[in-house]
Amino acid sequence: MEKASTAFSASIFTAIFLLVSTLYTQGVEGSIIGVNYGTVANNLPPPEQVARFLSESTIISSVRLFDTNADILRAFAHTGIAVTVTATNDQIPNLTRIDFAQEWLKFNVRPYIPATNIVRIFVGNEVISTANKLLIASLVPAMETLHTALVGASLDRRIKISTPHSLGILSGSSPPSTGKFRQGYDTHVLKPLLSFLRDTNSPFMINPYPFFGSSPETLDYALFRPSSAGVMVDENTKLSYTNMLDAQLDSVFSAMKLLGFSDVEIVISETGWPSLGDSSQVGVDAESAAQYNRNLMQHVTSGAGTPLMPNRTFETYIFALFNEDLKPGPTCERNFGLFRPDMTPVYDIGILRSTVAAASKFHHAAYFSVLTIGLLIISNHGDHNMLCKLLVVVN
Repeated sequence: MEKASTAFSASIFTAIFLLVSTLYTQGVEGSIIGVNYGTVANNLPPPEQVARFLSESTIISSVRLFDTNADILRAFAHTGIAVTVTATNDQIPNLTRIDFAQEWLKFNVRPYIPATNIVRIFVGNEVISTANKLLIASLVPAMETLHTALVGASLDRRIKISTPHSLGILSGSSPPSTGKFRQGYDTHVLKPLLSFLRDTNSPFMINPYPFFGSSPETLDYALFRPSSAGVMVDENTKLSYTNMLDAQLDSVFSAMKLLGFSDVEIVISETGWPSLGDSSQVGVDAESAAQYNRNLMQHVTSGAGTPLMPNRTFETYIFALFNEDLKPGPTCERNFGLFRPDMTPVYDIGILRSTVAAASKFHHAAYFSVLTIGLLIISNHGDHNMLCKLLVVVN
């Protein structure tokens, strides 16, 4: 009986230890919220400071870079943050050559791994929207060649290749069930691209921006605000849409399904809302930006999915980490940042860690849970020493 009691107590101890260990790490490794780290500015903090800030002070677990900046890649070494790098649009034609692709990997990726957790390479950005025939024709061959170079370097399982698209790839999107890709690009570019993504287990990257699709009449709909006016019913499916992001994602899904690729994962590579804009723009303020990004994070991580893609989460990259003062265009383009260059938040959306408060809250909950289980052990088996051991786990 004594051996049985000891074995039972030991098994309980092991189970609780594993549970507590899991709870302590849960929510950090499993985060699917990333951020776009743009650098079109002359006042940003040093990359080392940025990497330390993200890893120690925020819940951000992934960053997307718009190039292969060596200083930034070195700065993210040993942080564990997943990094996506980009081969810029002008490099795409050359990347169709295997010798160039191998050299590109040799100088832009291989020196930094495994210390820096590079997980994806984007070949260009919104290439189809450039209307540049050479770039568009070279896109899929460049992706295929770069993948061949990854295979040759035994990096194809570690690093995936994709390319982000604007919603300009759609010729129709309303209602969402009628979404389809632009004629010509659908069969000649996007079908082989999606085939490549399926074959390499890589996601289809999309940059949806409800901000750019909103108007005074649809502002609530774009900001995820509950409103009788903020509901759209797809007459074909009879499904109701309560926010614009879901409608945009489902339009892309419908276009992919039309080509036979509904099984390819969709990742939101870029979305956001500016906190400052021109006087003619509606809903451009810190409150609206905070509301959009806060609701966005809650929605994509909730597991609710969309009407056509229910019960799923979406890996999502918020645009952008910083306000970038050198970006051209209207005022809003320079004010999409979550943080100012001094790393103070432009507004709060809950991505800053409250480590002391969170640890304290967890500690008390775990302590009393273990105490309760420990008392049951004492009641049933009289093992006072086991209770002491258990409480050590959470102290």
